[in-house]
Amino acid sequence: MTHQDLLSIVREYESPIYVYDASKMEAQYKRLSSAFSKVKKVKINYAVKALSNISVLKLLHSFGAGMDTVSIQEVKLALDAGVPAEKIIYTPNGVSLEEIEKAAQLGVQINIDNLSILEQFGTRHPKTPVCIRVNPHVMAGGNTNISVGHIDSKFGISIHQMPHIKRIVENTKMTINGIHMHTGSDILDIDVFLYASEILFEAAKNFKNLEFIDFGSGFKVPYKAGDIETNIEEFGEKLTERFNLFCKNYGKELTLAFEPGKFLVSEAGKFLVKVNVVKQTTSTVFAQVDSGFNHLIRPMLYGSQHEIENISNPNGKERFYSVVGYICETDTFANNRRISEIREGDILSFSNAGAYCFTMASNYNSRYRPAEVLWHKDKAHLIRKRETFEDLVKNQLIFDL
Repeated sequence: MTHQDLLSIVREYESPIYVYDASKMEAQYKRLSSAFSKVKKVKINYAVKALSNISVLKLLHSFGAGMDTVSIQEVKLALDAGVPAEKIIYTPNGVSLEEIEKAAQLGVQINIDNLSILEQFGTRHPKTPVCIRVNPHVMAGGNTNISVGHIDSKFGISIHQMPHIKRIVENTKMTINGIHMHTGSDILDIDVFLYASEILFEAAKNFKNLEFIDFGSGFKVPYKAGDIETNIEEFGEKLTERFNLFCKNYGKELTLAFEPGKFLVSEAGKFLVKVNVVKQTTSTVFAQVDSGFNHLIRPMLYGSQHEIENISNPNGKERFYSVVGYICETDTFANNRRISEIREGDILSFSNAGAYCFTMASNYNSRYRPAEVLWHKDKAHLIRKRETFEDLVKNQLIFDL
């Protein structure tokens, strides 16, 4: 997508707006697939929570992706997108047994991450194959909010509780057809991930009817030019060798599974906003835009840095700006950032806006959530309409005083 393409989308659908490049998603999917081309059975399950628009799910499924879901609602979204139940894995955390049973009734792969539910589900549904999510107690990933493999994490069954897992499996006569881990997001150190994988291989030896091993995801993508990212090719080469050796020793060709979210969609996304006001204070120049953390919360929540371009004036002289939103509290996208000269009315483009951006949007300050556009084969396709006041109040009930 060129700057002119993005500007034309704003002219047609207004701002703020999310735009996703289908070709970038396809390139990332092929890159990950190629990295594991020497494994006979590979399954890439897209993490729906990253970007859950049904059109995006349908597109990724057309590339060959299955779906990784964390709620019954995401399961239903995937089914509505045309994904067969057998290509969907359901990995919730802390949900009720009733929700897990509803997902099982839909025919998707169940992944359980606590002993209590494992025993209850196994007792009631011993014939339903189950995957077990273990916590390897290896901390991978960046921000502590997105690193989920550490000792105090709420995710997964501790690897040290393997005797308890085995006791439950033996007592209920349930079938364990998969084993899974997820250590965290923004993984840079491949060796740490491979170390965690060795722990998963050891755990896998306890089960004789496995069909797949799921290594999670968390691959880091670059957020600016020259930024560090996970070396997928090197990782693929090293894990492929180890996985194929495990399958040989196990006596069966297992499926190697991943659940990438950010890796597939982050770089495909742009978030476009309009500058309402350029405000000079005693020490700062603020570019105040027609959006806020109600639409893109990651900078405020995680301290994430999204590259910001002034696509209305890309060749202008660079100046320092703090880009802030219109929410009525501290609402900062970027502090003291070098950007081509910004004028009121200019359109700014935020990069890496495909993952965990729209899906975390809200109606805070009673603002509407923005529209979404899919850029596919050099054409813009509206895949979500901008909300209206009617959307804001449709579920509210007014009672008589």
